[in-house]
Amino acid sequence: MNTEAQILPSDTFMSRFLARWSFAVTLVVLTGIGIVAMQRGYPVLMVLTLLSLASFLIVILLEQINPHSMYWKKPQGDVITDVLHIVISGTLIPPATGVVWRVVMAGWAASLSASLGMNLWPHQWPMVAQLTLALVIAELGQYWWHRLAHETDFLWRFHSTHHSPGRLYFLNTGRFHPIDMFVAYSTEIVPLVVLGAGADVIALWTLVTTIHGLFQHANTKTNIGWLNWVFSMAELHRWHHSLDMDKANTNYGANLICWDIVFGSRYLPKDRTHQPDDVGIGDLPDFPKGYLGQLAVPFRWRKTKEESAPKLQHTTS
Repeated sequence: MNTEAQILPSDTFMSRFLARWSFAVTLVVLTGIGIVAMQRGYPVLMVLTLLSLASFLIVILLEQINPHSMYWKKPQGDVITDVLHIVISGTLIPPATGVVWRVVMAGWAASLSASLGMNLWPHQWPMVAQLTLALVIAELGQYWWHRLAHETDFLWRFHSTHHSPGRLYFLNTGRFHPIDMFVAYSTEIVPLVVLGAGADVIALWTLVTTIHGLFQHANTKTNIGWLNWVFSMAELHRWHHSLDMDKANTNYGANLICWDIVFGSRYLPKDRTHQPDDVGIGDLPDFPKGYLGQLAVPFRWRKTKEESAPKLQHTTS
């Protein structure tokens, strides 16, 4: 099949419409279905799984018909590595981490609520309001972990795996070193568990994170306008993956951009038509491409830098 013939020209109404509304419509519709399904008693895990799969299919289709970059459509020997990352770091580690922290923290959270004589989590709020609160609270710890992972050499050795690909597409939303993913997810889930958020709220928060993460990394045209002041979406996140580290050290939000606004790290040039196509880690051109090699990077960090030095010297000479 000739997929090139199916690509929408960038100046068509449909291309502009998809760039503007595909993320917002997908997020609202799938989250709305999730809320209704859980309120009607459908199993939380089943609802989360089916809607997450639906979001994958939607993003895969958008990448085919309305791509941001033709260069990013070409595999770079990264697909198998990204599949392994998304299975392990994207699919297995978050629920396992959540179970661990619920076991560790749930009793303490219950006793804290009892000592205060009140529930810490506002279960009486409408589900949309509870979900919004969960997103804002979970984002704060993640923001500071993410920012420190960029600004601290020891932590960067773990987080660098996420920035290593030379293109952005839906699969590398899950490209995280397992240790990085465990800590990052812990900073998000622990406050929700301590405050007593319900399983349905955490499941909906997970669904929003999945949908947003896929669109955030997707190779599809994006122009969401004022929503860039709410979400940390692709127009912002592509700068976060820039080869220019001054620009990459911005836009740390996982889902929301609110804490970047508060702490002054939001970055979006006025000329939104120009977005970086060259992504990756400029000073590590020989970053391992295989999954096992990437797992080893934090533990052979000096060697990884030494292996990239000759190519780096050649390109700068």
